[in-house]
Amino acid sequence: MARKSKRVVTVAPMPPERCAYALARYSRSPDSIRQSLDWVRTHNSQNFLENFYFQYGHASIADLGHVVICFEGVSELAATEAEDEPLWDGQAKSSRYQDFSRSGFITPPEATGADAELYCKTGNSLLAAYAQVNAAAFDCLSNRLPRPDDMKPDAYRRNLAARAFDVARYLLFWGVPTNVGQVTSIRTLEKQIRRLRASPYQEIRDLGLEIAEACAAPFDCVWDETAASEPVAPTLARHAEPDEYAGRWRRDLTQWAAQNLPPARVSSGQPRVDLLRPQDAVADNVATLLYPVTDRSFRDLYEMAADWPAARRAEVIEVALGGRTRRDDLPPGFRGGPYVYDIVMDIGAYRDLHRHRRCHQLRQAHTGQLGFDTPALIAEAGVKDLYAAAMQSAFVAMRKLPEPASHYLLPFGGRSRFLFRMDFAEAHYISKLRSGVKGHFSYREIAWEMKCAMEKLEPELARLMEGTPPWIEDPLTR
Repeated sequence: MARKSKRVVTVAPMPPERCAYALARYSRSPDSIRQSLDWVRTHNSQNFLENFYFQYGHASIADLGHVVICFEGVSELAATEAEDEPLWDGQAKSSRYQDFSRSGFITPPEATGADAELYCKTGNSLLAAYAQVNAAAFDCLSNRLPRPDDMKPDAYRRNLAARAFDVARYLLFWGVPTNVGQVTSIRTLEKQIRRLRASPYQEIRDLGLEIAEACAAPFDCVWDETAASEPVAPTLARHAEPDEYAGRWRRDLTQWAAQNLPPARVSSGQPRVDLLRPQDAVADNVATLLYPVTDRSFRDLYEMAADWPAARRAEVIEVALGGRTRRDDLPPGFRGGPYVYDIVMDIGAYRDLHRHRRCHQLRQAHTGQLGFDTPALIAEAGVKDLYAAAMQSAFVAMRKLPEPASHYLLPFGGRSRFLFRMDFAEAHYISKLRSGVKGHFSYREIAWEMKCAMEKLEPELARLMEGTPPWIEDPLTR
């Protein structure tokens, strides 16, 4: 009996550009993967990528090589910006399982002299308050929730500690350092580097440059010490220039909005979670383009754009596309699903919901103009005045500091406005997953309100959605 040929062949990890070259050649020749690997060993992968990826634009080739990169000691702000890629896999240091009271903080390069002194004084005050609130919340939970007989003491303490950190994290801020581990394709990494290098934040521009430099150098950490010491992704490192177009369209639209939009309409009745299904496609695009460069709600922008004549709407689109080359992607205003959630939430909740990749997300500036949230346990633990004083001090300091340095002081309890565009399947998934009793109470409330908003807009579809009401709790489940 003839031996059955093997249909599944595993390939050991290899340098990303060599992997991309091998798999690209594999798809373009009759050879087996073993023969393709032998070919790559004797040929230059850099020349191949230089020609076919960067010159001829065969972008899919760069999806075949993946890179593992870790960012250590970057600010939470920088971490969030680094993670802002639709095709991204990774995790950051968790605020639920680690104590940040002695972590220190990143002082943005833009803060110097007296500004740096004010920033550091406020940052130290926030971390001191964080430690006090954490201890008070843990004691309060210990008194309210005795350990069940069938729960081990270590598990009981871990559960309570996680819940206490959930409350204390409201006093963490964008300047707190964190670590991020990511796995991306070469193509996503190139986009990430180019985007970061065009950031308005100096720390983030420097991070983008450091990533490019790391790609030109040998691996820092290797699993197999006998592995060849060769550059991570040298061809990528030569081509990852700043994405000038991304910075240009944002600056141009900001200027256009400042010169052409009427004073914002004051509305006290807007819900925390507002859901729309836009029917006017052009007004939808225009509103989405203007959303990240204004402080207005999406509904306000959409209703304005829907009333504008065609020439005015075309003007906004022309401003956004000015200077775009064939290599530049369309700006985010042209992406997304049929359902548009405009959400006002605290930064901590956003950090969790930001992980969802099957939707397109936009944010407004981290100004702190929308105030802050106060968890119910703060008052129960007897630290409401301490908490409020620390938060108010942070917002006062933010108003005194220049932008963008002031953004680093925005506490995780601070509210901001975010746009999440998605299809129904993603709305269904988020509502089910994020409303569960194991989750943080803040994003649980958001997920539940997303479900309720869908029930009003699409009752026939919403009956398919699952969710756990936020008033159903199980604090000892994690």
